[in-house]
Parts: sequence; C-alpha cells; structure tokens
Amino acid sequence: MDNDKERASYVLTEMQKLYAIEQCGRVQSLSAEELQALREQQAVPILENLKAWMMDAYSRVVPQSTIGKALSYSLQRWDKLSRYTTDGRLQIDNNLVENAIRPVAIGRKNYLFAGSHDGARRAAMLYSFMGTCKINKVNPFEWLRDILIRIPNHPVNKLEELLPNNWVKPVS
Repeated sequence: MDNDKERASYVLTEMQKLYAIEQCGRVQSLSAEELQALREQQAVPILENLKAWMMDAYSRVVPQSTIGKALSYSLQRWDKLSRYTTDGRLQIDNNLVENAIRPVAIGRKNYLFAGSHDGARRAAMLYSFMGTCKINKVNPFEWLRDILIRIPNHPVNKLEELLPNNWVKPVS
C-alpha cells in the first residue's frame, strides 16, 4: 500500500491542535471577535509551521504517491483551508453543514421505497416540515398535533401561519 504513516501522523497531530483551539473557544463561549483573536494567537502559528513543513515534505516525496497527492491538494488550497482564522464566525470545517444535510441524503435514499411518486413527495414534505421545526426549535410532535387539529377550520389564505417557522404554540 502506498502509505506514509509517519508524515500522515504528524499532520493529524497538528490538526488535533487546531481542533483543540476550537474546543477551547466553544468551552469558553467566546464571541466571534474573541475567537478570531484566539485563532490569530494560537492557530495561525501552527498553520504557518504546518505549511512550511508540508512544502518541505512535498519536495521529499514522490508527487504521485498517496502522501504526495494529499500534500499537493492541501498546499494548492492552503488559503481556503486556513481562511477560517480570519473570521470568528467561520468554522474550521463543514461538519455542521454536512450534519444538516444528512437527513436529506438519507431521505432521498428512502424515497426509493416510498411506494409511489406521490408517497415520496409526501415523505419529502414531512422531512421538510421536521427540518423546519428543528431549525426553529419547535417540538415537531406538538406542532403536528396542533396543526392537525386546527387545519380543518383554518382559513386557506392563512395556512402559512401554521408553518413551523410561523407557528405559535397554543396556551394550555
């Protein structure tokens, strides 16, 4: 196998340091400005050293090897990979986005077994409603129970009032 465990382990160790900085920022509930300052103080030096190490390592490996391709890929995108340090609102990775779209990808796979095109459309609508509930911190069970009771008598031209992002929980 075309592998370079020693070099790969070094990069992973440096990346763990960067993630530890992010964890520190979360634990301390830093504002975007404070997080950016922390990154400038702690992450930027790590990234600068890592880039220099990668450039040196790339000159010592076969470019078509697995590690050579990985180093080349990273170095070509270095500015984009390290941009998160310039703005505390940015994340170090795209895990939040990937986690947010995972249900959509799973749903798309499940729609194949919905029984019919109409069944798949209904399932997609429910996924959308549940996702909207989650984004708006609405309990999906309470929302669905309430709107199923209210919808038969609700004016058709005001249905958007019942959408999760507009829904007002009834007072018990």
